[in-house]
Amino acid sequence: QVQLVESGGGLVQAGGSLRLSCAASGRTFSSYAMAWFRQAPGKEREFVAALSFSGPTSYVADSVAGRFSISRDNAKNTVALQMNSLKPDDTAVYYCAARRQILTIKPSDYNYWGQGTQVTVSS
Repeated sequence: QVQLVESGGGLVQAGGSLRLSCAASGRTFSSYAMAWFRQAPGKEREFVAALSFSGPTSYVADSVAGRFSISRDNAKNTVALQMNSLKPDDTAVYYCAARRQILTIKPSDYNYWGQGTQVTVSS
């Protein structure tokens, strides 16, 4: 069982940066692939970035490639999403998710979810 709590969201101007953090409970955090998804009003939840349980394999959505990066610290049970050059289209609720297998980009593959944190980018 893993519990996830996101933090770091907020309001930022276009071109700015935010760093989201996800704190996970449980002693087997390093066994889980971790991912970030986002959901804008009226839209489906979409994949943003994912990282394998050991860290060396990562994948970032084309829409954020070159601007967002994902990292994890297994010693601290945290995963972060660094977001640079933010655009108004990045406005959404961002969710942290975990699964105990290889990383995927499908929300339905993830077993554990945080409550989400709002990111709003003004133009």
